[in-house]
Amino acid sequence: MPHILTPETGARFAALTLGHVTREYPNKPDHTLAGPDDARTPAALHPVFHGSFDWHSCVHGYWLLARVLRLFPEGPQAAAIRALFDRQLTPEKVAGECAYLEAPTARGFKRPYGWAWALKLADELARLPDPRWARALAPMAEIFARRFRDFLPLSPYPVRVGTHFNTAFGLRMAADYAQGTGDAALTDLLRATALRWYGEDADCPAWGEPSGDDFLSSALIEAECLRRLMPADAFGPWFDRFLPRLAERRPETLFRPATVTDRSDGKIAHLDGLNLSRAWCLRSLAGALTDGDPRVLILREAAEAHLAAALPHLADDYMGEHWLASFALLALEA
Repeated sequence: MPHILTPETGARFAALTLGHVTREYPNKPDHTLAGPDDARTPAALHPVFHGSFDWHSCVHGYWLLARVLRLFPEGPQAAAIRALFDRQLTPEKVAGECAYLEAPTARGFKRPYGWAWALKLADELARLPDPRWARALAPMAEIFARRFRDFLPLSPYPVRVGTHFNTAFGLRMAADYAQGTGDAALTDLLRATALRWYGEDADCPAWGEPSGDDFLSSALIEAECLRRLMPADAFGPWFDRFLPRLAERRPETLFRPATVTDRSDGKIAHLDGLNLSRAWCLRSLAGALTDGDPRVLILREAAEAHLAAALPHLADDYMGEHWLASFALLALEA
């Protein structure tokens, strides 16, 4: 049976996430000190997103909570999520986040992974019935949207690694915000950049996957980025060229879940995330193919194998617990 998202699973993910989004320590700040006054605690630096071990994980933890609240508004964690949002997503606290971002030393802060998740969160909050939280976060979302607008024309090359710096992931997630807000200019920029960076790619070998701390498949997230941003009639031929031997289950590495040997090691624990993000991409790509295409079953079977390898381990250690559920939710919904 395929893995599916149920109200019980959503409640479990929400409970797990509520346990870490306000947990300040341990904490791994991504912070540049311009002087002694910049040596501050995580909560002083980031009034909203100071939990979950690091800023970007806290942001997508909030996204998970917003998504679960929209899907299951009467779920057992709904009241706790609303109370958290009322307490944290206020204009005053978001202004503190914006002040941090406006410092010259924060120009490249969390580019592009944190930028993308911040926009993804803003998009999800805007879909909730209560508009207060989306309004509060809007100034921070606009800062990151502006950073995409400024950065993408300056960047001649993509970043193809399987970690936070992957640019295909950034474009893919930002596209949801751009289209959700009706920002046609930003959507056009994201699409044009994706085509400039990836449009001529063909016969992807995926021989470098997985690296020892990947949580993204550089091959599959690129395909998912193009699926999201290209018209369907253009994506099909591109995908055929990009992975021409998919019907033969090649490149073989894309169909074999990664082995995780030590979930207390933050880098090795990334590989659970790789299995989850691959499942997300494999399911999304299967959905883009026509009925009867033999690749659909191949992609779906591979997704189930990756989910089976990762889902039992979301809370084995805090190195995975503070972030894996977000990618599990993406995969189960795909």
